[in-house]
Amino acid sequence: MIKKVLLVSVVFLGLLGQGLAQTRSLTLDEMFQLADQNNNRIRLYDLAISEAEQGVKVACNDRLPSIQAHVELNYIGDGVMTDRNFAHAVHADMPHFGNSFVLKASQVIYAGGAVAKGIERSKLQKKEAELEYVENRQDIRFLLAGYYLDLFQLNNQKRVYESNISQTRLLVKDMKASYRQGTALKSDITRYELQLQSLELSLTSVKDKIDVLSHKLATAVGLEPDVLILPDTTELLKFNVENRTEEDWLLEIHHTPSVRLADIRIEQEKNKQDLIRAERRPKISLVAANDFTGPILIEVPPLNNNFTYWYAGVGISYNIDALFKSKRKLKQAQLATRKMEEARRVAEEEAENDIHAAYVNLNEAYIRLRTQKKSVQLAHENFNIVRQRYVNGLALITDMLDASNTQLDMELQLANYQIGILYQYYLLKKLTGNL
Repeated sequence: MIKKVLLVSVVFLGLLGQGLAQTRSLTLDEMFQLADQNNNRIRLYDLAISEAEQGVKVACNDRLPSIQAHVELNYIGDGVMTDRNFAHAVHADMPHFGNSFVLKASQVIYAGGAVAKGIERSKLQKKEAELEYVENRQDIRFLLAGYYLDLFQLNNQKRVYESNISQTRLLVKDMKASYRQGTALKSDITRYELQLQSLELSLTSVKDKIDVLSHKLATAVGLEPDVLILPDTTELLKFNVENRTEEDWLLEIHHTPSVRLADIRIEQEKNKQDLIRAERRPKISLVAANDFTGPILIEVPPLNNNFTYWYAGVGISYNIDALFKSKRKLKQAQLATRKMEEARRVAEEEAENDIHAAYVNLNEAYIRLRTQKKSVQLAHENFNIVRQRYVNGLALITDMLDASNTQLDMELQLANYQIGILYQYYLLKKLTGNL
């Protein structure tokens, strides 16, 4: 019997340990660090940066000399010689083994700026990839912050519901005692028991929402999906929002990822114009080659010998059609540049509007919080007064229900307004690229 009890105890403790292992308390900064390491979308944009870095190295290869080697072995059939009217055919013996080896090296010394502009374009693509990474990471962090604050809010609601359920149970207990003494009605007890059932159902709904949000957070930061994440309430409650004016926030518009991306895309379009202009310029390169060929078939009869020669010099090439083809391409690139400049102004305007709206909402959230704290205080005082009057037979059960519901609503709204301040603050940081 003792062994069975010990075995059950060990199993229970093991299950309890597993249950505790499924819960993890995280600060918001820890969430961000885990997301940087494990989030799939962030890793995707990180790979895009690596790809762009490699693109810069590839573009730099255009500065290196070009070396080509060509080897050819072939079988040569016998020849036939005829008159111009294809009469009097004469068979001509040919050496049957042919070989060719060509080694050629060239070095571009002037390409109208195409090589330098090509490298610059790759570097701009790398900057674009880096800014897209920053912008995506800001979006992911704000999404995680929203989930995290929602989770904090739901846990607050859970505590409020649990407190109200505990309070309601005490009221039901007191009413049952009063009913036995003949000072309370059965209908009063029934109403509060219905109230209790409603509160318990709401609590279940909140717990389910906590489970769903925790699952999303755990997946986003690379934890096991069944890990229950608990927000670090100590950190959030002690967190001080920066006291900054709207002008301070607006000064950072030029550093926002969307505006900086627009700047990079303008530079890319200007770079495209330079590449088109480079097509109008000649290309000059140094060339050196060696040709080793056999047999010599240009002689009649052909000579079964190898012939080798080398040469070195300067090569100049020019695309004449670029004089009339590039005009339209350049016009298109100039229009694209103007479009990107307009897009940049739009991005700046949208960022300014978003920052203004978030700042106004932040101030409103402070006012709502101050007002709600006073409302909660009044709701508690009202509930205590109504309860005392009900105990003394001076109030109806409906008055008690109204006071209880009002108290619950005020407490839930207070939790929402506390989170609202942090949400608007993190939105401002995200809009200015500082989250």
